[in-house]
Amino acid sequence: MSHVTSTARTAIIGEPEVVEDLTGSPDWLDLKSAVTSLRALQIQDGSIPATEDHAQARILIGRIASDLLNFHTVFPHDADYLTALVADFERWADDSFSVPDFLDSLEAFQPQLNRVDGLRHLVVFPMYTQNGSTDRLVEAVLVEVIWPEFVAELEAGLYSNRLFVPIRFLDFTPGYDTNSAVLFPETIAMRAIPTFTWGAIFADREAARFRRVVRAASEITKLELPAEAARLLDDQRLTEETFVMWDLIHDRTHMRGDLPFDPFMIKQRMPYFLYSLEELRCDLTAYREAVRLERSAETDDVTRDHAKLVQYAVLFDRIFRFAISGARVRNYDGLGGQLLFAWLHQHRVLHWTDTRLTIDWEEVQEAVIALGREIEELYWRSIDRPKTAHWLAAYDLVSATLTPHPASNWARRELPLTGAPRGFTDAVLDDEFPLSMFYEALAKKMAGVIESTSGITASTAG
Repeated sequence: MSHVTSTARTAIIGEPEVVEDLTGSPDWLDLKSAVTSLRALQIQDGSIPATEDHAQARILIGRIASDLLNFHTVFPHDADYLTALVADFERWADDSFSVPDFLDSLEAFQPQLNRVDGLRHLVVFPMYTQNGSTDRLVEAVLVEVIWPEFVAELEAGLYSNRLFVPIRFLDFTPGYDTNSAVLFPETIAMRAIPTFTWGAIFADREAARFRRVVRAASEITKLELPAEAARLLDDQRLTEETFVMWDLIHDRTHMRGDLPFDPFMIKQRMPYFLYSLEELRCDLTAYREAVRLERSAETDDVTRDHAKLVQYAVLFDRIFRFAISGARVRNYDGLGGQLLFAWLHQHRVLHWTDTRLTIDWEEVQEAVIALGREIEELYWRSIDRPKTAHWLAAYDLVSATLTPHPASNWARRELPLTGAPRGFTDAVLDDEFPLSMFYEALAKKMAGVIESTSGITASTAG
């Protein structure tokens, strides 16, 4: 699963410069139409229980299967996957459209083996879309890989991440006309859980959201952006590549470092601020590594340029978009953005004075890295602590900078200290750390901009 070799490159047919625009092709338009119609027959778990809809569903699956077979010549690198996909659709129909099982086609789809810049894939699965819909409906997405040379070199060196596949939207069905910017195999309907071998992130959506939100927020707060940061707002492709570098390092960090065994505690229920700290830890690691690469005499000019831009991307996406996006119900990404903003303010690196936001740029790197060190120290000490003691220490780290809700039982330590950890989690308020007055005002002014980024892509960003 290493990044693509020169031998693998020569085996790929249909390199991006010779592949036609597929979004207007009859096969794609018919496939997209058939999938959209099929979705209307499904219920939340992906099945089609209404027997009176089965005849129509079989007609639609016939169209889908025919279209998929036509794509074999367009996507020869995915031929085995497309064949397995047709078989999964036909088996689903034979099984009277019960809860779908697409494990066979999932295991045949291995995009991480061919990370070639511009290489395209047709992805069709019954799945839910994170930050989009919890309904496991069939989705069809045309994507292309974003894999610039400098990223390939980073991944082949100190930042190995064999599962990471950055992609760009070409077209999609309604489940992705949302805030979802990931394509993860664990969201797909299947009979068993395999070893996952890839995870894809839509860097074009991340970049487009960033550009629109940061432009508006900097105007509202009168923040004078450094010239380097302003480049990101004017260049979609440059911003995409910057996000790919950020995501490459962020994603691999989840299983690296001194961890509290498993930072996500898979299948365990935890206070949401622990997820905040884990996501923020990974972002601050990407920031720290970007600073290291920027300062290293061994870094080439292209990588150094992107390393500087990663720092601006982490900072501005966190404090401007994350903090005020989404509902105020256990919003762990939002909390991470609030924490970074308040930390910088309380360390007198960020200032809100005379209704103008300013940042002391010569001091910001050390301040951001210092917050990362605080989280790393928490993690290092967690190995010797009971679970609930670690949770309390994590709360103390956050509440040392952010003010808890006045009704918080956590802040008053009115917790079932002798009971099961579940009692601790139940005691966390939906909005344990409310927005500050600054963010309340900013959120109102930015509400329309944030809403407008739902479904955004590189082609619609403007």
